[in-house]
Amino acid sequence: MMSATSTLALTHFVTLADSFDKDKVTPGVLGFIVFAVIGGAVWLLMKSMNKHMRKVDFEEPTEDGRAGTTAPAAAAPEPKTS
Repeated sequence: MMSATSTLALTHFVTLADSFDKDKVTPGVLGFIVFAVIGGAVWLLMKSMNKHMRKVDFEEPTEDGRAGTTAPAAAAPEPKTS
């Protein structure tokens, strides 16, 4: 059995549905659901990417095999003047 509130809401919804142009194409509920699913998938992918990026170790090992600060740069040879 429908309550008075649901009947009133349904009556307003039906009148709104009749005011739309029948020749105009709108995305509707299905378009919103697809957009929401794509947005959720992107959010989950970004969350997973951040998790994997935190595990990456960017420090390069030095010549003696230990990880640490960058190795000192080799001195550039001086140009010859003749």
